Amino acid sequence: MILIKSAQVIDGSGQPMRKADVLIKDNKISAIGNLATKKAETIIDGLGYYLTPGFIDVNTDSDHYLSLFTNPPQKDFLIQGVTTIIGGHCGSSLAPLIYGSLESIQKWSDINQINVNWHSMAEFLKTLDRAKLGVNFGTLIGHSTIRRALVGEEIRELTESELKVFKHLVQESLEEGALGLSTGLSYVHAKQTSFSEVKSLVELVAKNGGVYATHLRDDREHLVESIQETIKITEETKVKTLISHLRPLIGFEDNFRKGLDLIERADRELDINFDNYPFDTSVIPIYTLLPQWAQDGGLLVMLENIKSVKLRPKLIKELADIKDDLTIAQSKNMPYLKGKKLSEFAKAHGLDMPEALLKLMEVTNLGAIVLYHNINIDLASEALYSRSALVASNGAGLPDDASTFKYERFYNTFPKFLEIIEKTGKISLEEAIKKISYIPALKFSLKNRGLIKEGYMADLTMFSKNQITNVLVNGQLAIKNGQFQNILAGKVLKRQ
Repeated sequence: MILIKSAQVIDGSGQPMRKADVLIKDNKISAIGNLATKKAETIIDGLGYYLTPGFIDVNTDSDHYLSLFTNPPQKDFLIQGVTTIIGGHCGSSLAPLIYGSLESIQKWSDINQINVNWHSMAEFLKTLDRAKLGVNFGTLIGHSTIRRALVGEEIRELTESELKVFKHLVQESLEEGALGLSTGLSYVHAKQTSFSEVKSLVELVAKNGGVYATHLRDDREHLVESIQETIKITEETKVKTLISHLRPLIGFEDNFRKGLDLIERADRELDINFDNYPFDTSVIPIYTLLPQWAQDGGLLVMLENIKSVKLRPKLIKELADIKDDLTIAQSKNMPYLKGKKLSEFAKAHGLDMPEALLKLMEVTNLGAIVLYHNINIDLASEALYSRSALVASNGAGLPDDASTFKYERFYNTFPKFLEIIEKTGKISLEEAIKKISYIPALKFSLKNRGLIKEGYMADLTMFSKNQITNVLVNGQLAIKNGQFQNILAGKVLKRQ
């Protein structure tokens, strides 16, 4: 048993904090109150500390980077107080796999890192459960994962029989524990997906009580129209919706404000949220910087476009506005480029910026991930106060010796959010904690999580001055006095 004494308990419900003791027995919260007579094997002094439910990160990429398998402790989440992560976003998930191929995540990771021994969602979740994790993990079904398995690199409408197979796989995966469905409508393989196709799949999600998460079709010129499309699907299906990483991109702030207003008005009657993070940088596959016409087809076609003597001048002209706001975060075949700016790469090769970008795409075979400083940080931070906003890192738990350059939001999103809340005082700490614990638990139907309540799972975070000191995952101390314990106490979470 573990006894936490005299902490300021913020239970996640939004109610005022109160000083109390909390007793953890096995993996659950056993008692809350004045427990002076209780004894336990481990006693933690909570005086001067806040005790909250473990934070829930609703949009993460540890599955896309395959670090669920290559780095199971997921330390980067634990050190920021996160005990539960949700994957399968942006249309890409690790299951179901019709042919056992991971092509839908190849933009993020080297898919040869692991051996795939599953096809169905049930088999994948069972494999992950055996492997053990440091955090709890639940996943959505990736729309593009299934679609690409059905039609390959073709960009076309599904046939009636293909859609029937698609719907069967979605229904089966929901029954086997998937939390919902995600789409990545801005990516080339899903960009032309029809409204009717998305709606027909989302109807299944709604009937099963799952979540529909979407990377919008456009987050620039047509951001408002993309949000309107998502609201329409939500209205017509009554699904629980999450708009993924809604960011105020520099140059499109007015569109962001209009879109945010649409979401907040829709959220009065519908279950619709967006997630966001308080940072100025996007982490994107390098090919997404190409003009849309040059992205049509798979990676091989894109590489042919880049190398084309005929098309090269047109590409250079359309990339003329590229500035020194790009940093190479990851390059599968050239790891020594990690952390270098595009300007450094350009100087080393005697090229101007557009030519250097195309050269980088070419030498990395479009296998690079870049940090793009394209977000209005003031507006991004302001948006977090919205009642419709949830907080997400959109990051991955990576090894400390990873060949990937770790950006701060991968390991500091939640303390940064709390720091902003404390500094501005625009919402109470109790409301802030509710936004990163109980509301996400309700959204994703995570049973007995998200609150400090007797009988609930003992996922707990303790902190002072926004510094995380202790984290419990299912009743086990994963972070103790600020030190990572390398304990794999996480559980695979299924839709309830």
